[in-house]
Amino acid sequence: MRLDNFDLNLLVAFNVLMEERSVTAAARRLNITQPAMSAALKRLRDSFQDELLVQNGKKMFPTPHALALAPEVDATLVRFRSLIATGTVFDPSTSKRQFKLVTSDFITTVLLVPLIRTLHEEAPGIRLDLALPTRNSSELIERGVVDLVISPEQFMEGNHPREKVFEERLVVVGCRSNPALEDSMSLERFLGCGHVSVRLAGRDTFIEDALAKLTPERRVEVTAQSFIQVPWLLRNTNRLAVMHERLARVCADPLSLRIAEPDFDLPVMGEMMMYHATRSKDEGLAWLRRKLIEVAQAA
Repeated sequence: MRLDNFDLNLLVAFNVLMEERSVTAAARRLNITQPAMSAALKRLRDSFQDELLVQNGKKMFPTPHALALAPEVDATLVRFRSLIATGTVFDPSTSKRQFKLVTSDFITTVLLVPLIRTLHEEAPGIRLDLALPTRNSSELIERGVVDLVISPEQFMEGNHPREKVFEERLVVVGCRSNPALEDSMSLERFLGCGHVSVRLAGRDTFIEDALAKLTPERRVEVTAQSFIQVPWLLRNTNRLAVMHERLARVCADPLSLRIAEPDFDLPVMGEMMMYHATRSKDEGLAWLRRKLIEVAQAA
């Protein structure tokens, strides 16, 4: 196969086909017709002299050769994207770039919402594509699928660059009418109430890990699937929750909640952002990282 006869866009098609294992789904993701996607698969098969994906019932399964190619294609696309990004002078006032970020609804509420207001003034053409964390969020950085992952460092994997965005205190929160909040929040008083906890993508959060070490005998009455659900589950109840202080302050007045300083020790959480090592010279991404830190410091 001669490289000068190979359409490099076929590597993108291969990457999406391997993820979706479906011509129809891959076509939908690339915003092309199914016949066009089928034609791309045929050209890939001809180029690599392998079936790559084999139909079995309603599903397609990759061949051993396709499985061997997949990580090499991933790495090649990461390098190409980095080359394109770093080869362009970045001007935020005129840029039409889209950044893909993986982060929690907590970060979206307290950091990205004010960031978007800043972007409206300084970089009106820039767009953010947000996704919630999953168990393979770090893998998405490795594959070059997203620009940034923002989360506590304990949930980051791999050796890619990391940068602290801000530190966050944890506080106890409940409804203003909750009698448990009328006095100091001792550990005994805290454990006397039912609690709201959070699990993201099927695993415990930084807060839950900290509380499990401090007091494994908590009475959890409700488990939420996002941080922003928590204040609503406290309203007009006697439940308590440990929340990020910034999120608690955003929600306290609108939802008639009260914030209490715990008399027991809770760790400070560091929110980090991670990006691919090949993107270190990406001027646009460096600008976005600086803006995130600026907004966090101003909060």
